[in-house]
Amino acid sequence: MDKYEYQVGGSLRMDAPTYVERQADFELYRALLRGEFCYVFSSRQMGKSSLRLRTRNRLEKAGYVCASVDLTRIGSEHITPAQWYKGIVVDLLRGFNLLGKVNLKAWWQEREDLTPLQRLSEFIEDILLVQVQAKIFIFVDEIDSILGLDFPTADFFALIRYCYNQRAENPAYNRLTWALFGVATPTDLIGDRQRTPFNIGKSINLTGFKLAEIQPLAAGLEGKVDNPLAVLKEILAWTNGQPFLTQKLCQLIIQQRSSSNYSPSDNGEEVEERYKLDTHLPIVNYHLIGFYHQFSPLLLEKLVRSHIIENWEAKDEPEHLQTIRDRLLRNEHYAGALLKLVRQILQGVEVVSDGSKEQIELLLSGIATEQNGQLQIKNRIYAEVFSLAWIEQQLTKLRPYSLSLQQWIATQDSDLLLRGQALNQAQQWAEGKSLSDLDYQFLLKSQQCDRSEVETKLKQVTQRQKLLAIVLSSLVLVLGTILLWQFLNYSSLVIPVGCVFKTHPTRSASLLGFVRQIIGVNTLRL
Repeated sequence: MDKYEYQVGGSLRMDAPTYVERQADFELYRALLRGEFCYVFSSRQMGKSSLRLRTRNRLEKAGYVCASVDLTRIGSEHITPAQWYKGIVVDLLRGFNLLGKVNLKAWWQEREDLTPLQRLSEFIEDILLVQVQAKIFIFVDEIDSILGLDFPTADFFALIRYCYNQRAENPAYNRLTWALFGVATPTDLIGDRQRTPFNIGKSINLTGFKLAEIQPLAAGLEGKVDNPLAVLKEILAWTNGQPFLTQKLCQLIIQQRSSSNYSPSDNGEEVEERYKLDTHLPIVNYHLIGFYHQFSPLLLEKLVRSHIIENWEAKDEPEHLQTIRDRLLRNEHYAGALLKLVRQILQGVEVVSDGSKEQIELLLSGIATEQNGQLQIKNRIYAEVFSLAWIEQQLTKLRPYSLSLQQWIATQDSDLLLRGQALNQAQQWAEGKSLSDLDYQFLLKSQQCDRSEVETKLKQVTQRQKLLAIVLSSLVLVLGTILLWQFLNYSSLVIPVGCVFKTHPTRSASLLGFVRQIIGVNTLRL
């Protein structure tokens, strides 16, 4: 048992003692034997690759022939359709040991007048189904890498559907079965319901470890803790069976128990003396030995907080929590909506599962799961790491108007609404993004308030312009009358307008005061 090792991240080797068989193992194997097209779509680090390897090994032991195509190996950047489809053919040739039997270069060039998809289709029917007479299983891993290609790939999925439809006309296709694995949804991969294979396939739900399934993990804790299953139950209370975190906590317990006095832990800190057993002294008090082997929930909590939650970005090795963070924040158009969904769940608001794009993206990030028709944070560790404080911090970084929004929500004070340039910038930032209802309400109220204030100012300007026109008309009339009077009295004298006001200071002061009062200008001078 000293050689027993927990593996944190990556595909488990075939003889790994820590592999946990779940319901998905049985469902996938049985469905493939029935010839059903299967797909396993879930968040990262849920054990998809290990499930694929185990299922393939089990099928091969039963006498069937299998091959795997890893689409990340073929690539998705700066690649042409011909290169991509030819890469699939190469992987199939290698997987089914046909490289020495087929001159691929010559065969591919002979069909240059065909599209790459047609060449793949002919390869399956004329070479694969002819050269391999046993039942064939093709596993396609990292199917979500297709989303990074700069050319349409709907035809590829239509080809998979074609292979199943051909079973009625060509019995050889009954020997061919496909299984896809990745972090995606069927609608992400192909939107055409008439051509998609997913409406005729079987979805395999990959859940976390259950207490009844984790006996393989208990074996590694034997001799380290008093009651391995009880400790695993406490571990599941933190991880909810998330494979990566469950294996990591088991590994941390083993490391903590195996540490000698004053030896540094993985994060550079010394393990507290009271949690260690002094192996250098003869122990005669077996009660102390029993106490040592007990691993209390409080001790587990201390381990979780010190090694995973506290300062998590620096201790997240191999990366797990950062992967979830990056998935939540990677798309600025949806990041705000995703964070608000998480906030609602953390606040205890019932979020009914509706299959929206935002909810699907949240599920694929791994932070949430669906239970009884509602979204829930997947486990306690995620709730502690991606807390309300963290959510607010990220939202503040995202929104240019975050502080104003928070204050407006708390007070409903219209003075906090956006106006002018600030409103224009906020509207430009929000364009094309999926925001919360509160965001839309705030921006709408701001827009209405800004429009109302602009309209009020325009009305005031218009009224003043009208009044000014009236005043000026009256002024012209008065000046004309004065000039006429002056002319009649001094017909031979031309008097400038300025002289009129100097000649009649009392009348001028009264007139200027009247004008100032009407148009609201205190600096009018003539």
